[in-house]
Amino acid sequence: MQLILLGVFVFNRTDSAFSVALVGFFLTIPLFILGPFGGLLADSRHRQNILRVTQGLNAAVVITMTVFLNLTDVSYWWAYLVALAVGTSWAFENPTRRSIMLDLHGRAGMVNALALESAAMNASRMAGPALAGLLIELIDVRGAYVVVSILALIAAATFWFLDLKLQPREPSIKQSTWRNLIEGVNYVRKDRTIMAVIFITVIMNLFLFPYMQIMPVIAVDVLQIDYGRMGLLQAVDGFGALIGAVLVAAFAIGIRRHGWVFVGGAALSLSMLLLFTFSRWFGPSLPILLVLGLGTAGFSTMQATIVMLVAREDMRGRALGIISLAIGTGPFGALLIGSIADAVNPTFALRLNALIALGLIALVWVFMRGIRQPTEPLES
Repeated sequence: MQLILLGVFVFNRTDSAFSVALVGFFLTIPLFILGPFGGLLADSRHRQNILRVTQGLNAAVVITMTVFLNLTDVSYWWAYLVALAVGTSWAFENPTRRSIMLDLHGRAGMVNALALESAAMNASRMAGPALAGLLIELIDVRGAYVVVSILALIAAATFWFLDLKLQPREPSIKQSTWRNLIEGVNYVRKDRTIMAVIFITVIMNLFLFPYMQIMPVIAVDVLQIDYGRMGLLQAVDGFGALIGAVLVAAFAIGIRRHGWVFVGGAALSLSMLLLFTFSRWFGPSLPILLVLGLGTAGFSTMQATIVMLVAREDMRGRALGIISLAIGTGPFGALLIGSIADAVNPTFALRLNALIALGLIALVWVFMRGIRQPTEPLES
Protein backbone atom coordinates (compact mmCIF):
# COMPACT_ATOMS: atom_id res chain seq x y z
CA MET A 1 0.00 0.00 0.00
CA GLN A 2 2.81 2.41 0.87
CA LEU A 3 4.59 1.67 -2.41
CA ILE A 4 1.48 2.81 -4.31
CA LEU A 5 0.92 5.90 -2.18
CA LEU A 6 4.55 6.98 -2.43
CA GLY A 7 4.67 6.20 -6.16
CA VAL A 8 1.56 8.27 -6.89
CA PHE A 9 2.85 11.08 -4.66
CA VAL A 10 6.15 11.22 -6.60
CA PHE A 11 4.50 10.82 -10.03
CA ASN A 12 2.09 13.68 -9.33
CA ARG A 13 5.04 15.90 -8.37
CA THR A 14 7.53 14.91 -11.08
CA ASP A 15 5.70 13.18 -13.99
CA SER A 16 8.82 11.01 -14.34
CA ALA A 17 8.95 7.21 -14.56
CA PHE A 18 12.53 7.24 -13.29
CA SER A 19 11.59 9.28 -10.22
CA VAL A 20 8.76 6.87 -9.46
CA ALA A 21 11.10 3.88 -9.87
CA LEU A 22 13.46 5.48 -7.32
CA VAL A 23 10.82 4.81 -4.65
CA GLY A 24 11.33 1.11 -5.23
CA PHE A 25 15.10 1.60 -5.24
CA PHE A 26 15.15 3.18 -1.79
CA LEU A 27 12.60 0.70 -0.44
CA THR A 28 14.70 -2.35 -1.33
CA ILE A 29 18.33 -1.17 -1.22
CA PRO A 30 18.51 -1.85 2.57
CA LEU A 31 17.82 -5.52 1.84
CA PHE A 32 20.90 -5.62 -0.37
CA ILE A 33 23.13 -3.86 2.16
CA LEU A 34 21.75 -5.19 5.45
CA GLY A 35 20.22 -8.55 4.46
CA PRO A 36 23.16 -10.69 5.68
CA PHE A 37 23.22 -8.85 9.01
CA GLY A 38 19.49 -9.50 9.35
CA GLY A 39 20.23 -13.17 8.77
CA LEU A 40 22.79 -13.15 11.59
CA LEU A 41 20.25 -11.66 13.99
CA ALA A 42 17.70 -14.28 12.91
CA ASP A 43 19.98 -16.87 14.53
CA SER A 44 20.04 -14.96 17.85
CA ARG A 45 17.99 -15.53 21.00
CA HIS A 46 16.25 -12.15 20.69
CA ARG A 47 14.17 -12.97 17.63
CA GLN A 48 10.82 -11.73 18.94
CA ASN A 49 12.31 -8.45 20.16
CA ILE A 50 13.67 -7.85 16.65
CA LEU A 51 10.13 -8.09 15.28
CA ARG A 52 8.88 -5.67 17.92
CA VAL A 53 11.56 -3.11 17.11
CA THR A 54 11.09 -3.32 13.34
CA GLN A 55 7.32 -2.93 13.56
CA GLY A 56 7.76 0.02 15.93
CA LEU A 57 10.19 1.67 13.50
CA ASN A 58 7.77 1.20 10.63
CA ALA A 59 4.91 2.78 12.62
CA ALA A 60 7.08 5.74 13.67
CA VAL A 61 8.14 6.44 10.09
CA VAL A 62 4.60 6.26 8.73
CA ILE A 63 3.24 8.56 11.43
CA THR A 64 6.03 11.07 10.79
CA MET A 65 5.25 11.11 7.06
CA THR A 66 1.54 11.55 7.81
CA VAL A 67 2.18 14.54 10.07
CA PHE A 68 4.44 16.31 7.58
CA LEU A 69 2.16 15.57 4.62
CA ASN A 70 -0.81 17.13 6.39
CA LEU A 71 0.97 20.09 8.00
CA THR A 72 3.51 21.20 5.39
CA ASP A 73 4.10 21.12 1.63
CA VAL A 74 6.78 18.42 1.60
CA SER A 75 9.00 17.80 -1.41
CA TYR A 76 8.78 14.55 -3.39
CA TRP A 77 12.17 13.38 -2.03
CA TRP A 78 10.53 12.78 1.34
CA ALA A 79 9.07 9.66 -0.25
CA TYR A 80 12.60 8.33 -0.68
CA LEU A 81 13.41 8.85 3.00
CA VAL A 82 10.27 7.00 4.05
CA ALA A 83 10.99 4.16 1.63
CA LEU A 84 14.57 3.88 2.92
CA ALA A 85 13.46 3.66 6.56
CA VAL A 86 10.72 1.10 5.85
CA GLY A 87 13.14 -0.98 3.77
CA THR A 88 15.62 -0.97 6.64
CA SER A 89 13.03 -2.50 8.96
CA TRP A 90 12.23 -5.13 6.31
CA ALA A 91 15.90 -6.15 6.07
CA PHE A 92 15.88 -7.29 9.70
CA GLU A 93 12.26 -8.41 9.97
CA ASN A 94 12.06 -10.77 6.98
CA PRO A 95 14.70 -13.43 7.88
CA THR A 96 13.77 -13.23 11.57
CA ARG A 97 10.08 -13.82 10.91
CA ARG A 98 10.77 -16.84 8.74
CA SER A 99 13.26 -18.30 11.20
CA ILE A 100 10.62 -18.02 13.94
CA MET A 101 8.10 -19.83 11.76
CA LEU A 102 10.33 -22.89 11.64
CA ASP A 103 10.69 -22.73 15.44
CA LEU A 104 6.92 -22.71 15.84
CA HIS A 105 5.89 -25.26 13.21
CA GLY A 106 8.88 -27.57 12.65
CA ARG A 107 9.87 -29.10 9.33
CA ALA A 108 6.61 -30.99 8.86
CA GLY A 109 4.48 -27.85 9.04
CA MET A 110 6.92 -25.48 7.37
CA VAL A 111 5.57 -25.49 3.81
CA ASN A 112 2.02 -25.00 5.11
CA ALA A 113 3.19 -22.20 7.40
CA LEU A 114 5.09 -20.40 4.64
CA ALA A 115 2.22 -20.88 2.21
CA LEU A 116 -0.23 -19.43 4.75
CA GLU A 117 2.19 -16.57 5.42
CA SER A 118 2.31 -15.98 1.67
CA ALA A 119 -1.49 -16.13 1.58
CA ALA A 120 -1.72 -13.48 4.31
CA MET A 121 0.80 -11.24 2.57
CA ASN A 122 -0.95 -11.67 -0.76
CA ALA A 123 -4.30 -10.90 0.85
CA SER A 124 -2.74 -7.59 1.89
CA ARG A 125 -1.39 -7.21 -1.64
CA MET A 126 -4.94 -7.68 -2.86
CA ALA A 127 -6.65 -5.38 -0.36
CA GLY A 128 -3.82 -2.82 -0.11
CA PRO A 129 -3.72 -1.59 -3.73
CA ALA A 130 -7.52 -1.54 -4.01
CA LEU A 131 -7.80 0.43 -0.78
CA ALA A 132 -4.92 2.72 -1.76
CA GLY A 133 -6.48 3.52 -5.14
CA LEU A 134 -9.88 4.16 -3.56
CA LEU A 135 -8.43 6.38 -0.83
CA ILE A 136 -6.39 8.39 -3.34
CA GLU A 137 -9.52 9.05 -5.36
CA LEU A 138 -11.60 9.96 -2.27
CA ILE A 139 -9.24 11.74 0.14
CA ASP A 140 -5.91 12.14 -1.69
CA VAL A 141 -2.52 10.76 -0.59
CA ARG A 142 -2.56 12.87 2.59
CA GLY A 143 -5.78 11.34 3.87
CA ALA A 144 -4.71 7.87 2.78
CA TYR A 145 -1.59 8.16 4.93
CA VAL A 146 -3.75 8.78 7.99
CA VAL A 147 -5.35 5.36 7.40
CA VAL A 148 -1.93 3.77 6.88
CA SER A 149 -0.75 5.26 10.20
CA ILE A 150 -3.63 3.65 12.05
CA LEU A 151 -2.91 0.26 10.47
CA ALA A 152 0.82 0.55 11.28
CA LEU A 153 0.02 1.33 14.93
CA ILE A 154 -2.24 -1.72 15.16
CA ALA A 155 0.50 -3.95 13.69
CA ALA A 156 3.15 -2.58 16.08
CA ALA A 157 0.87 -3.02 19.11
CA THR A 158 0.05 -6.57 18.07
CA PHE A 159 3.70 -7.59 17.90
CA TRP A 160 4.52 -5.79 21.14
CA PHE A 161 1.91 -7.64 23.20
CA LEU A 162 2.15 -11.00 21.40
CA ASP A 163 4.11 -13.59 23.39
CA LEU A 164 5.26 -16.41 21.11
CA LYS A 165 6.95 -18.32 23.98
CA LEU A 166 9.91 -19.27 21.82
CA GLN A 167 12.42 -21.70 23.21
CA PRO A 168 15.77 -20.00 23.89
CA ARG A 169 18.19 -20.73 21.10
CA GLU A 170 21.86 -21.08 21.83
CA PRO A 171 23.60 -18.36 19.86
CA SER A 172 25.51 -19.69 16.89
CA ILE A 173 27.45 -16.44 16.66
CA LYS A 174 30.55 -17.17 18.76
CA GLN A 175 33.05 -15.33 16.61
CA SER A 176 33.29 -11.96 14.90
CA THR A 177 30.39 -10.68 12.81
CA TRP A 178 32.45 -10.54 9.63
CA ARG A 179 33.79 -14.05 10.13
CA ASN A 180 30.25 -15.31 10.56
CA LEU A 181 29.15 -13.52 7.42
CA ILE A 182 32.03 -14.95 5.43
CA GLU A 183 31.32 -18.41 6.80
CA GLY A 184 27.68 -18.08 5.76
CA VAL A 185 28.59 -16.91 2.25
CA ASN A 186 31.06 -19.78 1.82
CA TYR A 187 28.48 -22.30 2.99
CA VAL A 188 25.85 -21.01 0.57
CA ARG A 189 28.34 -20.83 -2.29
CA LYS A 190 29.06 -24.55 -2.01
CA ASP A 191 25.41 -25.60 -2.05
CA ARG A 192 24.26 -25.73 -5.67
CA THR A 193 20.56 -25.87 -4.81
CA ILE A 194 20.67 -22.76 -2.62
CA MET A 195 22.79 -21.01 -5.25
CA ALA A 196 20.14 -21.76 -7.88
CA VAL A 197 17.50 -20.24 -5.58
CA ILE A 198 19.68 -17.16 -5.14
CA PHE A 199 20.26 -16.73 -8.88
CA ILE A 200 16.56 -17.00 -9.70
CA THR A 201 15.69 -14.66 -6.83
CA VAL A 202 18.11 -12.09 -8.26
CA ILE A 203 16.61 -12.49 -11.74
CA MET A 204 13.05 -12.03 -10.47
CA ASN A 205 13.89 -8.98 -8.39
CA LEU A 206 15.86 -7.37 -11.19
CA PHE A 207 13.42 -8.02 -14.02
CA LEU A 208 9.91 -8.91 -12.75
CA PHE A 209 8.97 -7.10 -9.56
CA PRO A 210 10.02 -3.59 -10.68
CA TYR A 211 6.89 -3.58 -12.86
CA MET A 212 4.90 -2.80 -9.69
CA GLN A 213 6.97 0.30 -9.06
CA ILE A 214 6.09 1.96 -12.37
CA MET A 215 2.44 0.90 -12.35
CA PRO A 216 1.27 4.53 -11.87
CA VAL A 217 3.05 5.37 -15.13
CA ILE A 218 1.53 2.34 -16.92
CA ALA A 219 -1.93 3.23 -15.62
CA VAL A 220 -1.86 6.85 -16.77
CA ASP A 221 0.26 6.75 -19.94
CA VAL A 222 -0.53 3.29 -21.39
CA LEU A 223 -3.87 2.03 -20.08
CA GLN A 224 -5.22 5.56 -19.54
CA ILE A 225 -7.12 4.72 -16.35
CA ASP A 226 -7.56 6.52 -13.03
CA TYR A 227 -5.82 5.56 -9.80
CA GLY A 228 -8.89 3.74 -8.52
CA ARG A 229 -8.77 1.24 -11.38
CA MET A 230 -4.98 1.09 -11.08
CA GLY A 231 -5.44 -0.09 -7.49
CA LEU A 232 -7.94 -2.71 -8.68
CA LEU A 233 -5.46 -3.90 -11.30
CA GLN A 234 -2.78 -4.51 -8.69
CA ALA A 235 -5.33 -6.04 -6.35
CA VAL A 236 -6.06 -8.69 -9.00
CA ASP A 237 -2.36 -9.56 -9.02
CA GLY A 238 -2.56 -10.03 -5.24
CA PHE A 239 -5.72 -12.12 -5.58
CA GLY A 240 -3.97 -14.46 -7.99
CA ALA A 241 -1.05 -14.78 -5.59
CA LEU A 242 -3.49 -15.51 -2.76
CA ILE A 243 -5.10 -18.33 -4.75
CA GLY A 244 -1.67 -19.76 -5.56
CA ALA A 245 -0.56 -19.65 -1.92
CA VAL A 246 -3.71 -21.45 -0.78
CA LEU A 247 -3.17 -24.14 -3.42
CA VAL A 248 0.43 -24.64 -2.28
CA ALA A 249 -0.73 -24.95 1.34
CA ALA A 250 -3.42 -27.46 0.36
CA PHE A 251 -1.00 -29.73 -1.50
CA ALA A 252 2.12 -29.08 0.60
CA ILE A 253 2.53 -32.65 1.87
CA GLY A 254 2.37 -34.09 -1.64
CA ILE A 255 5.04 -31.79 -3.08
CA ARG A 256 8.35 -33.58 -3.61
CA ARG A 257 10.01 -31.40 -6.22
CA HIS A 258 9.86 -27.98 -4.64
CA GLY A 259 12.28 -26.62 -7.23
CA TRP A 260 9.84 -27.38 -10.04
CA VAL A 261 7.14 -25.30 -8.34
CA PHE A 262 9.68 -22.55 -7.66
CA VAL A 263 11.00 -22.30 -11.23
CA GLY A 264 7.61 -22.98 -12.82
CA GLY A 265 6.02 -20.15 -10.83
CA ALA A 266 8.80 -17.78 -11.85
CA ALA A 267 8.49 -18.69 -15.54
CA LEU A 268 4.69 -18.37 -15.47
CA SER A 269 4.75 -14.91 -13.91
CA LEU A 270 7.38 -13.67 -16.38
CA SER A 271 5.37 -15.05 -19.32
CA MET A 272 2.34 -13.13 -18.08
CA LEU A 273 4.41 -9.96 -17.72
CA LEU A 274 5.42 -10.36 -21.37
CA LEU A 275 1.76 -10.80 -22.36
CA PHE A 276 0.78 -7.77 -20.26
CA THR A 277 3.03 -5.55 -22.40
CA PHE A 278 0.73 -6.16 -25.40
CA SER A 279 -2.42 -5.05 -23.53
CA ARG A 280 -3.72 -1.54 -24.06
CA TRP A 281 -7.02 -1.90 -22.20
CA PHE A 282 -8.03 -2.32 -18.59
CA GLY A 283 -10.31 -5.37 -19.08
CA PRO A 284 -7.84 -7.76 -20.76
CA SER A 285 -5.14 -6.74 -18.29
CA LEU A 286 -7.11 -8.13 -15.33
CA PRO A 287 -6.88 -11.89 -16.13
CA ILE A 288 -3.25 -11.48 -17.22
CA LEU A 289 -2.22 -10.04 -13.86
CA LEU A 290 -4.36 -12.62 -12.06
CA VAL A 291 -2.27 -15.43 -13.58
CA LEU A 292 0.92 -13.44 -13.00
CA GLY A 293 0.07 -13.37 -9.29
CA LEU A 294 -0.60 -17.10 -9.35
CA GLY A 295 2.94 -17.67 -10.62
CA THR A 296 4.57 -15.41 -8.05
CA ALA A 297 2.92 -17.43 -5.26
CA GLY A 298 4.76 -20.59 -6.33
CA PHE A 299 8.00 -18.68 -6.58
CA SER A 300 7.77 -16.79 -3.28
CA THR A 301 6.52 -19.72 -1.17
CA MET A 302 9.17 -22.15 -2.38
CA GLN A 303 11.97 -19.58 -2.19
CA ALA A 304 12.29 -19.79 1.61
CA THR A 305 11.00 -23.37 1.80
CA ILE A 306 13.84 -24.81 -0.31
CA VAL A 307 16.48 -22.89 1.64
CA MET A 308 15.14 -24.03 5.02
CA LEU A 309 14.82 -27.64 3.88
CA VAL A 310 18.34 -27.74 2.47
CA ALA A 311 20.34 -25.51 4.82
CA ARG A 312 22.10 -26.82 7.91
CA GLU A 313 20.35 -25.72 11.11
CA ASP A 314 23.18 -23.49 12.35
CA MET A 315 23.41 -21.87 8.91
CA ARG A 316 19.69 -21.38 8.27
CA GLY A 317 19.46 -17.76 9.41
CA ARG A 318 22.57 -16.78 7.47
CA ALA A 319 21.27 -18.53 4.35
CA LEU A 320 18.00 -16.59 4.68
CA GLY A 321 20.08 -13.44 5.08
CA ILE A 322 21.79 -14.14 1.76
CA ILE A 323 18.32 -14.57 0.23
CA SER A 324 17.43 -11.13 1.63
CA LEU A 325 20.56 -9.80 -0.07
CA ALA A 326 19.39 -11.37 -3.34
CA ILE A 327 15.96 -9.78 -2.89
CA GLY A 328 17.82 -6.54 -2.27
CA THR A 329 19.04 -6.47 -5.87
CA GLY A 330 15.58 -5.14 -6.71
CA PRO A 331 16.63 -1.47 -6.47
CA PHE A 332 19.00 -1.93 -9.38
CA GLY A 333 16.09 -3.35 -11.36
CA ALA A 334 14.07 -0.27 -10.42
CA LEU A 335 16.80 2.00 -11.75
CA LEU A 336 17.05 -0.06 -14.93
CA ILE A 337 13.34 -0.09 -15.70
CA GLY A 338 12.95 3.58 -14.79
CA SER A 339 15.80 4.60 -17.08
CA ILE A 340 14.51 2.57 -20.05
CA ALA A 341 10.93 3.73 -19.47
CA ASP A 342 12.01 7.37 -19.55
CA ALA A 343 14.35 6.87 -22.53
CA VAL A 344 11.98 4.77 -24.68
CA ASN A 345 8.62 3.90 -23.07
CA PRO A 346 7.40 1.79 -20.12
CA THR A 347 5.95 -0.95 -22.34
CA PHE A 348 9.28 -1.56 -24.06
CA ALA A 349 11.03 -1.61 -20.68
CA LEU A 350 8.69 -4.30 -19.32
CA ARG A 351 8.91 -6.41 -22.48
CA LEU A 352 12.71 -6.31 -22.53
CA ASN A 353 12.82 -7.29 -18.85
CA ALA A 354 10.50 -10.26 -19.35
CA LEU A 355 12.47 -11.64 -22.32
CA ILE A 356 15.86 -11.31 -20.61
CA ALA A 357 14.58 -12.92 -17.39
CA LEU A 358 12.99 -15.89 -19.17
CA GLY A 359 16.27 -16.57 -20.97
CA LEU A 360 18.31 -16.37 -17.76
CA ILE A 361 15.97 -18.68 -15.83
CA ALA A 362 16.19 -21.23 -18.63
CA LEU A 363 19.99 -21.17 -18.26
CA VAL A 364 19.78 -21.74 -14.49
CA TRP A 365 17.37 -24.63 -15.03
CA VAL A 366 19.69 -26.28 -17.54
CA PHE A 367 23.05 -25.79 -15.82
CA MET A 368 22.15 -26.00 -12.10
CA ARG A 369 20.60 -29.44 -11.80
CA GLY A 370 20.24 -29.30 -8.02
CA ILE A 371 17.08 -27.22 -8.34
CA ARG A 372 15.47 -30.05 -10.34
CA GLN A 373 16.16 -32.76 -7.75
CA PRO A 374 13.58 -33.94 -5.20
CA THR A 375 13.88 -32.21 -1.83
CA GLU A 376 13.69 -34.10 1.43
CA PRO A 377 10.07 -35.27 1.86
CA LEU A 378 8.04 -33.59 4.61
CA GLU A 379 6.50 -35.71 7.31
CA SER A 380 2.73 -35.70 7.51
